[in-house]
Amino acid sequence: MKIDANAIKELAELLEETGLTEIEVADGDKVIRVSKGGVVVTGNGNGHHEAMSSDPETPQIANTAAPNTTALSHPGAVTSPMVGTTYLQPDPDSPPFVKKGDKVAAGDTLLIIEAMKVMNPIKAEKGGTITQILVEDSQPVEFGDVLVVIE
Repeated sequence: MKIDANAIKELAELLEETGLTEIEVADGDKVIRVSKGGVVVTGNGNGHHEAMSSDPETPQIANTAAPNTTALSHPGAVTSPMVGTTYLQPDPDSPPFVKKGDKVAAGDTLLIIEAMKVMNPIKAEKGGTITQILVEDSQPVEFGDVLVVIE
């Protein structure tokens, strides 16, 4: 992928202006992620990833994202498909969609992620029992974060 230094600089400036810590832009199958601080994972599109350490003041670039939770290797891990804010219930006066120990079927709503004022239901891809809920209500999440584990 040809790197456009001006585009990266603009994305880094946008991070500063908005107070965000990470931004990702996709064009077809090419993805550029600019992140401040922490560890950034880069990939070559074939599943091989390499971690880079970053200085908190220096934006880093990656072309893929990787989940960063210990439950990542679990085959029942449900990961966030986007950056946003999690909601464990449909509204403040309702019970949560699921709780630890609940049985779910494929297609059941597990939680909602709000992204850019749009409520996106996160549904179970398979049936099973909820063994872990790794996010709290109103918690911000990043792309690839493990949200729930289903066994």
